[in-house]
Amino acid sequence: MNKAKIREPLFRTVKRAERSKTEILRLRIMAFIMALAAGGLFILCLGFNPVELYGTIVSGAFRSKMAIQATVKIMIPLLITSLGVILAFKMRFWNIGAEGQIIMGAVFSSYFALFYSNLPHFALLALMFVAGAVGGGLWGAIPAYFKTKFNTNETLFTLMLNYIALHIISYLRDGPWKDPGSSGFPKIARFVSNAQIDKVLGVQFGWIIALILVVAVFVYMRYTKHGYEISVVGESQSTAKYAGMNVKKVVLRTMLISGGICGLSGVIQSAGSDMTLASSVAGGVGFTAIIVAWLANLNPLGIFLVSFLFSILEKGSSVMQSTYGLSTYSAAVLQGIILFFILGSEFFIRYKFALGQRHKGGTK
Repeated sequence: MNKAKIREPLFRTVKRAERSKTEILRLRIMAFIMALAAGGLFILCLGFNPVELYGTIVSGAFRSKMAIQATVKIMIPLLITSLGVILAFKMRFWNIGAEGQIIMGAVFSSYFALFYSNLPHFALLALMFVAGAVGGGLWGAIPAYFKTKFNTNETLFTLMLNYIALHIISYLRDGPWKDPGSSGFPKIARFVSNAQIDKVLGVQFGWIIALILVVAVFVYMRYTKHGYEISVVGESQSTAKYAGMNVKKVVLRTMLISGGICGLSGVIQSAGSDMTLASSVAGGVGFTAIIVAWLANLNPLGIFLVSFLFSILEKGSSVMQSTYGLSTYSAAVLQGIILFFILGSEFFIRYKFALGQRHKGGTK
């Protein structure tokens, strides 16, 4: 008889019973305080005063009218993209392709900005926004179709589409859309003023669209039949089918909307900020939006607040970097430390560590 010892891991994760809202709030506040403390320790190691640097981050985002406008400018694409991805996440469809959807929204809209710039201004902008929503929506519908048809892995599929979209811009920049006046340097021509998004209160009016989308997505998810179907499909596809819902239709429709909203972000970035189609049009916003969506607990109103805080951190960190002569990497590390603790709190809201029990078993 051979005896073998079977050991469980020393620690294992266990799902917690549902916490109260008070407990969740307390845990998040503790995580925020710990994040500031850990970030402060990092700042001390660099030889600076943590209080002064933190003060610079906050004041840097609001120290002047121009700084406020820059903070809002950072917030616009992040807010819109986050609103797009929560629709997919609520359905438990892991849309990691917001970057590609932003890019394709920019590509589709840039076609009209470059080749139909003689149209009336507002007609041209309307056409660009429709084209951007279509481009992003189609890019979101591709993985949705394969998921419903062949049960492919949407995480990998949407992620790979990001790189394909990026190379489409490279192809257009180096080939058919190359600016003939670039003196050999590969780039796409700057949009004429007629194809640029107008400013309201010193910032391109994408911020108005973002605010409208916050309300629209909130109402859509909370009070419409489609929003209810998204929630049911996310909880259990079997239940959704039993209730008579067409799951394939819900998945395709939701990803069209999700990608379409992300595509609008691409239009706003290319025609409102960059004034051209550049490979940096997404700028990592699609990945940051995933963090924002989860921190906001997939709530559109919460996303507004979290996007605002992220924008303050982003803008303030750049001011801190220039004021104190810190490297780009130091500012990035500080942001990473803060995010690490805040995201970690979300884990402990749902799970806890438990000691594994060792036991022996015998086999013959």
